[in-house]
Amino acid sequence: MRNRTVQFGCKKRLQSDTITNAARSVDQAIRGIAWQGNDMSRKIETLAAIPLFRSLDPEKIHLLDTQCLWHRTLRNQWIIEDQGSSNDVFFVVSGTARVKLQSISGREVLLREIIAGEYFGELAAIDNQPRSSGIVAITDVTTGRMPASVFRSAVHAYPDVCDQLLSRLAAEIRKLANRVNEFTTLDARYRIYAELLRLAKPAAGKSVSYVISPPPVHADIAARVSIRREAVARELKALERAGLVQRRTGALVLTDPDRLRDLIESAAELD
Repeated sequence: MRNRTVQFGCKKRLQSDTITNAARSVDQAIRGIAWQGNDMSRKIETLAAIPLFRSLDPEKIHLLDTQCLWHRTLRNQWIIEDQGSSNDVFFVVSGTARVKLQSISGREVLLREIIAGEYFGELAAIDNQPRSSGIVAITDVTTGRMPASVFRSAVHAYPDVCDQLLSRLAAEIRKLANRVNEFTTLDARYRIYAELLRLAKPAAGKSVSYVISPPPVHADIAARVSIRREAVARELKALERAGLVQRRTGALVLTDPDRLRDLIESAAELD
């Protein structure tokens, strides 16, 4: 009886030691995964890949990194809301976001998309006024949030950063001027043509065609040019029948972009 009790006690201690060792192994594994995740986060959470800071050495970039708050926003969540009161600048290091305006009638207007390497919020940092638009994540997005005071100091301290900011603001003014011109001189059909040309990129090789990949959603084009999506569907079908647009797997192809430009110019001259 005593031998059985000793054997039972040994088995119980052995089982306990086994469970303890297993728990330690799991804990070490979890810590290892967490460490790897933190290490990967540290690699992502840097402004080194932001073209605005291309002239800065690693030490200066690291200093700016430490003054940013890093945040991951999930798909379809708002990063900042229209008319928000904050004036920080956001740098996108991964993912894609979209600039949206909300009209008085409730209709959404899409202005542009922001990809990794770009930034937004600089207007509020410059004039300390409410946000002029909202930003929503269309994929999971990682951003570095820089206080306005730090951003302005960097602009004042580094000439190349200042020059890039000025060039960007000038380009945005030109884009807005072109859009105003389109809204005042073109009907919906030609505004759709213009938006397709903006979204498209030259196809690979020597082809004269342009490609939009992934293909745009009708509702998104409608929000960009302020019309109903049914009108977008009709015009795309008409372009397909005319041979100016082709649908391919994962892409929309503009077979003759020069012809689309000619149609837009002709319509503007007739106005």
